[in-house]
Amino acid sequence: MTDPSPEPADSLDSFEKSLEQRRLAQETKDERRVWWFLGYFLFGIHIVAFVMIYAVRHGH
Repeated sequence: MTDPSPEPADSLDSFEKSLEQRRLAQETKDERRVWWFLGYFLFGIHIVAFVMIYAVRHGH
């Protein structure tokens, strides 16, 4: 006897693929955001370092 309401395997596979694609898209977006934050952070550290070097060299 067969199951009265079988789920088609294709719809389940496409649902899993859709979830996987959304997860990969979100992961890519998050990774890109982390690189931007890292870039801004390193840039800011260099600005602070240059200001401190200027202050030390030109201080009285």
